Amino acid sequence: MSYLALARKWRPRSFAELVGQDHVRVALGNALTQGRVHHAFLFTGTRGVGKTTIARILAKCLNCESGVTATPCGVCATCREIDEGRFVDLIEVDAASRTKVDDTRELLENVQYAPTRGRYKVYLVDEVHMLSTHSFNALLKTLEEPPPHVKFLLATTDPQKLPVTVLSRCLQFNLKRLPVALIGEHLGKVLAAEKIPAEPGGIRLVAQAADGSMRDALSLLDQLIAFGGGKVDEAGARGMLGTIDRDHVVHIARALADGDASKLLDVARALEEFSPDYGQVLDDLGALLTRVALRQLVPNYEGDESFDPALLGELATAIGAEDVQLYYQTAILGRRDLPLAPDPRTGFEMTLVRMLAFRPAGAATASAGGAPRTTPVPSTGGGTIVRPASAGPIDPVQWARVIGDLDISGAARQFASNCALVEHRGATLRLAVDPRIARTPAQVDKLVQALTRYLGAPVKLEFVDGPPAVETPSQHGERRSAEALENARRALEDDPTVKEMKARFGATLHPESVRSTEQ
Repeated sequence: MSYLALARKWRPRSFAELVGQDHVRVALGNALTQGRVHHAFLFTGTRGVGKTTIARILAKCLNCESGVTATPCGVCATCREIDEGRFVDLIEVDAASRTKVDDTRELLENVQYAPTRGRYKVYLVDEVHMLSTHSFNALLKTLEEPPPHVKFLLATTDPQKLPVTVLSRCLQFNLKRLPVALIGEHLGKVLAAEKIPAEPGGIRLVAQAADGSMRDALSLLDQLIAFGGGKVDEAGARGMLGTIDRDHVVHIARALADGDASKLLDVARALEEFSPDYGQVLDDLGALLTRVALRQLVPNYEGDESFDPALLGELATAIGAEDVQLYYQTAILGRRDLPLAPDPRTGFEMTLVRMLAFRPAGAATASAGGAPRTTPVPSTGGGTIVRPASAGPIDPVQWARVIGDLDISGAARQFASNCALVEHRGATLRLAVDPRIARTPAQVDKLVQALTRYLGAPVKLEFVDGPPAVETPSQHGERRSAEALENARRALEDDPTVKEMKARFGATLHPESVRSTEQ
């Protein structure tokens, strides 16, 4: 006996059966009800979201024997023939295989003739962007002045490739990618109607893998039913799709929260026995981190069915907000770079290592044995050098080197370079500032944060009046540059070649033209 694929069996035959795309359904329904049906429509969107399905429903609405309606009867000869793909006045064309101008001219030769059976002759051109320039020119004339009995329904996944002259003559509807929840809900209804046992976890994995396409979801569901021996369960879905149990991703997130490099690599190596798609693992980790970030931003955020709200609350507390952003960014960049790695596992492990390696040094980071190396302090991201407490207070002569080690940039670094350390006692640093330099609260705050990370403990800044008694790092750098420039000019004056050119050719050396290579 023949088997009809689920994607074909459950293809919507009316607007009422359409899943999602309400903005298109409502607009077309109103146009049909009010008798204001345009002569050309363009349906755009990714594969499997319903472009040709909506076009066929519209063709049925226009030609139903009960009259032009937004709710075709579905039982008359015309409706049945359109559903079965054999209605003579619905001309479906695959533009991908008919790109030549001769094909288009042949197609349009019969436009002028009245429909054979229906009320309208409907041309449904799929992947219309594949037509050649000459084919578009041939089509354009008909789109400009179409006979009253002709409707054009164009569908494409790439509307940017259509000439603007064609776009301007069509009503354009952009079909949206379907959300996972909506796809999952529809798959559940299909499975219930087909009397196939299913687990919510398996349905969710198929809905996620469909990537917004209902047709892909139904095709994957067909495959999973065969793979699972007539049932849909989470274990079967993971086996077919090459995904891993969410618990493994949770273990990775918890190891990151602990800063435990040893545990993190143990979890990564344990994945190997499942032969996972490491790109998918990073995608799942990124999805979890996204929900954690949302929980941190919106405390009452409950997430979705993917991860338990209690888990999100736990991780939102255990991982700093900036670390979440760092881990997420590292995960998606690692996902991109996987094809460049020696092998996927190596690329995956290096991505995890990079997450901890790029973690701010002031954050609580565990060693291979799990013991914290430093005390947690406020962090703004980025690495820095941590001065051990045993080193004691900073000596004023060390200030220039300290500025070089600080995790600070931009205007804040410029400000710090124009300060001189007067005294460091306890948690307080007294600074004198070059009178030519203005300071802002933002610059001071960033300097406080950088020094807090550097010293591993909170600090307080006090500013003294009057010019610094010693050189600031900026003044020191300017003096050194001036000395180096003067030395270079003197060296040129004393250079034998320069002296010979002066003597032989009467050359003149312009010392002011000598510039530092750093300028």
